Amino acid sequence: MGAGAERNLVLTGFMGTGKTTVGRILADRLGYGFVDTDEVIESRAGPIGEIFKRDGEEVFRELERSVARELAGCTGLVIATGGRMMLDASCRACLEPVAWVVCLAAHPDTIIERIGVTDQRPLLNAADAPARVRELLAERAEGYARFASVDTEGRSADEVADAVMSLLGL
Repeated sequence: MGAGAERNLVLTGFMGTGKTTVGRILADRLGYGFVDTDEVIESRAGPIGEIFKRDGEEVFRELERSVARELAGCTGLVIATGGRMMLDASCRACLEPVAWVVCLAAHPDTIIERIGVTDQRPLLNAADAPARVRELLAERAEGYARFASVDTEGRSADEVADAVMSLLGL
């Protein structure tokens, strides 16, 4: 494991900000393992869109809490979270004590361009997806503001990884 492997690095932020892509780069650079919490949940319960349709959002949020509890016992990981996971007090209580937490940010138009609108993004199933992105970003702004932040706008994934490492002094 790399320097500081006793801690994890959590990447949070809105969907489409590059958490998974940048997380994989950082894990490689740091010699850490990589975990995408959405991928863990999907491997256990099926596609996120189906979980929302079949079981509802609260069941999905409880799955996130369960994954957070599991990851709290791990070290030397880069963890890409779902966009709302670290806004949940229970998830924060599990992960903040064992991790650096960095929020990746992007302009709403960039987010829409990056992710498009699919059934895989159930929170964006709206007639006006760009307006929905702006609405959700506004709702989450205060929560995201509690974390150190890196703006991904106009940067490649490698440049964002550089910025995260610089921010953390790694």
